[in-house]
Amino acid sequence: MPNQQVFATKSNLLATRKTLDLSSLGFDLLDRKRNVLIRELMQRVDDAKALKDEVATTFNQAYFALQQANMSLGVVENLVGSIPIDESVALTSRSVMGVEIPHVTYAGQDPGPVYGFEMSNSKFDDAFRKFQKVKELCVRLAEVENSVYRLAGAIRKTQKRANALEHIIIPNLKATEKAITEALEEKDREEFSRLKVIKAQKERAKEE
Repeated sequence: MPNQQVFATKSNLLATRKTLDLSSLGFDLLDRKRNVLIRELMQRVDDAKALKDEVATTFNQAYFALQQANMSLGVVENLVGSIPIDESVALTSRSVMGVEIPHVTYAGQDPGPVYGFEMSNSKFDDAFRKFQKVKELCVRLAEVENSVYRLAGAIRKTQKRANALEHIIIPNLKATEKAITEALEEKDREEFSRLKVIKAQKERAKEE
């Protein structure tokens, strides 16, 4: 409904039209932003699904390789201690329509063994390489899933603002514009009628 407190003046009409134009422009920009973010989100959702499948497959392969190593060497207890602390992960970010999207750079390490050969064999080496692959995939998956979370949150906020403009603010402004326009037109008609009456009275006075 129109704002009943807005007086029907030309200045208020111009101000309402200016606000309406800005609100319409804001809605268009929000709609474009929402579409861009949705495209980015859909792409990353597909990437996340593919990565999850790959992580699951690689995990299964890695645990199977570990079982094979356990069978050949006995219970392998030194695998975790054999993998050094990885400091090759760097985190940066980039902006997509004002949303900060994380970008993880993983330099990786030499996949060659970093442990002694006395208590290991080729099956142990295979398990080590597969768990290295699991780590690389988990780094990539963390980046993608965090991006999906941030994009989804930004889309919700953008959608909420766009809905407010489309369904509340813009209709109210249009109703206010219409009400002011009709009131001004009515004033013009009344003024025109009043002038006609005055003119007719003057003409009758001259005739008398």
